[in-house]
Formats: sequence, C-alpha cells, structure tokens
Amino acid sequence: MPASTANPPRIAVLADSDTRWKWGALTATRTAPSAPVLDGFLLRGRATPTPRQLAEVGVRADSLREVTAVEFLRVVASTPYDVLVLALVGGSVQALLHGLKRVAENGGRRPVVVTGYVGVVYEKLADGLLLRHGADLVLANSRQDAERFRAVYEGVGADASAVTEVALPFLGGTPYTGEHDPFTVVFAAQPSVPENRADRAYLLDRLVRHARLHPERDVLLKLRSRPGEHTTHIEELPYQKLARGLDLPSNLRLVYGHMGEVLDRTDLLVTVSSTAALESLHRRIPTVVLTDLGVREALGNHHFVGSGCLASWDQLDAGHRPDPDEDWVSRQGVAAGDPSGGDPYARAFAPARDRIAGLLDSPAGPPPLTPYYTPAVAPGYLPGILARHHLGPDGSPLPGAPAAAGTPGPVRRTVRRAARGAYRHGVQRVAPVIRRMGEL
Repeated sequence: MPASTANPPRIAVLADSDTRWKWGALTATRTAPSAPVLDGFLLRGRATPTPRQLAEVGVRADSLREVTAVEFLRVVASTPYDVLVLALVGGSVQALLHGLKRVAENGGRRPVVVTGYVGVVYEKLADGLLLRHGADLVLANSRQDAERFRAVYEGVGADASAVTEVALPFLGGTPYTGEHDPFTVVFAAQPSVPENRADRAYLLDRLVRHARLHPERDVLLKLRSRPGEHTTHIEELPYQKLARGLDLPSNLRLVYGHMGEVLDRTDLLVTVSSTAALESLHRRIPTVVLTDLGVREALGNHHFVGSGCLASWDQLDAGHRPDPDEDWVSRQGVAAGDPSGGDPYARAFAPARDRIAGLLDSPAGPPPLTPYYTPAVAPGYLPGILARHHLGPDGSPLPGAPAAAGTPGPVRRTVRRAARGAYRHGVQRVAPVIRRMGEL
C-alpha cells in the first residue's frame, strides 16, 4: 500500500553490522516522505552488533530483531512494507534482491528497495556496485560518487537510473567555533586499516610521542569496538591489545562512545582514512589524513588526494594545521553551508525522498526488480552468492533453510555466542599466528 499523509510509511531496515545499522536507519528517516514506522532487522552473522554497540550508535527503531536472509524474506512477504533499506555488504544485497524478486513474482505489491554505502568507497568499486544493481535506489554519498557509480553501470551496459545522489546521513552536529581548553587531538582508529601489527604499533607509538611532546593537550584514541566485538570490518589487532603494558602518558586516553559526542570536543581529528574525517570536515574541524604509511589504495587515504588534509605526524608534532580545499570538500557532499546562507546538506536528501514518493504513489507500484547479475550473465558467480544465504538460483529458499523466525531460546543463544567466540578467537589469535608462520 502506498504511503499517504494519513498513514506514515512503514520501513524495514536490514543491516549486518553496527555501522551499517546506523547508516540504514538514518537513511530511512532522512529519505522517508514523512515520519516513518521503522522496523529494524539485524542479519545474523559474524558482525551482528551487540546491545552495547547498538546503544552507542544511538539510533532507535519501533522494533528490532535478528534474522537470517530467508527469515527476512518471509517477513517481507507477509508484511505490507512501503520501503526496504538494505544496509548490507554487496553479496548480501544481491542475494536479497533475488529473493525479493522471487517474493514479488509470487504475487502482491512489493516495497521500494534502497541500498548504498556506509562511507568512502575506495575499493571493490565495480564489484560492490554490480552486486547492488537492481535496487530502486542506489544511493551515492556525494557528487563524485554519483558520477563514478553511473560510469560503472553504463560501462557494462546496465541501467544507471537508480543512482541517486544524497549525502552521508550521519553528518551534522555543532560546527567548530574555536579551540577548547584543553586543546584536544583525536585519533580515529579503524578496524582493518592498516592491517599489520608493525604499522598499527607505529601509529600507536606516534600518538604516544605526540601526547608526550604536547603535555598541555588532551590526546584521545577513539576506538571502534571493545575486545570480542566485531564491526563492519574485521579487527585482528585491536589497539587496546597493542597498548597493554605500555607506559601511556597521563594526557592520552582510550575512549569509546558515539563519534558525534567525541567530535563535540575535538580540535584536531587525525586518521588514516576513516569516514570520521568526513564527519569532522562537515563540522569544519581541522582534519588530517596521515601520509606516514604512504598514500595508497590499500589504506584508502588515496581518496583524500586533493583535499588539502594529507599530512604526517612530523608535521603535526611541529604544529601544522590543515587547510581543506573547498572544491574538494563540496564534491564529497560534506559542505556545511554556502555563501548565500543556504544549507546544501539539508537539501541533499530531497531527490531520494522525491523518487521514493513517486514510486509509492505510482498506481502500478515499483517496476520489477532486474539485478544485473543473473544465472545467464554470471553463472559461475551468482549461484555461490545466493547459496551463502540459503537461496537457490531462482531466489527461492533452498531445502534445509531456516524454517521460522523468532527469538532464539536460551540453548540457541548459548550455542551462537560460543560460535561467535570461536570465530573471533580464530580471527584475532589463530589467523595472525598462521600468517606469521607463513612468512618464516
């Protein structure tokens, strides 16, 4: 049933990590034609967020539960949702698109399907985009991304009309007006950048040295997760672990919490390539993207070439303050204002809202889902993606797929916790040992 002014749109958000839940839920509220009823679903897997992570994100839903892909498709088939936001890794988006296509073919009006990216897209551009093709809206967080996305789709002969320019939905907060007392430097850590122990130990050492060099400053190491938790990316070597046994200066602290609250007291944001840099730039906080380990695609800091934010710890130790390039910032969709007094960020989501409203108001409903990948186009790739979510080549559940949704009982919860613990142990302890042995 299409949304109306009398009935708020009903939106389902399916996410597979804490960061993607934050992106999906905020995207849903910013792009809805009116204040929505929001049902949250967490896709069961290695990065399913814990209650603490969900609380830290600070985004609430009218309901929230954990599901498998098959369970979610059964819910959608029986619930009149207006919009679905798929806040998932590309392969999961592709599987859900085929599953939703199958649900729609079995009769009934389908919801509008929206997907996109949580932050900076610096790797697997073609792979991730083609796996998301088929959604009604593929959101691009900036003008630059929208151009890149359309070029990829058009380059393979796929319809690019779904690409819709918006902005990152979690930007905002109080604009920076001047230095705090004490002056506060924040290093925004990332789970998987850089990956190896030597590089991460180097960054931690430079942070410690900066704190000692500037005892009048507060120096904060902003961590993404507590030990044992997972985020969007795997963290094999948490900074907490590397910091054990170090003699940390009194003005250096490890902190958790909502990034927006940390930015409220930040005078200098330092990172390798975290999306936090865009949040910081949006507020006009001095922001540095480190060059110490090189400017490389593997680090993601190549995305910031031309930003005016690239600098090294040596420069920061000497008092360097970056001056961002306004044209570059504007192309990233993080300009907080313009000379005429307007607010481009407030207008950034209007095209997506209008497009969703138009699809909901159409008497025929949204058109059939047509993902780029089909058994004919990618017979050696697509079946494996679908099978990982217990779906067959036609998008229907495979025999033996989970039969029912619902809250898991105590035994099931215990087994699941044990399985996740074993996975995390393998990622954080066993895998690094095997890798080191392979380097001998």
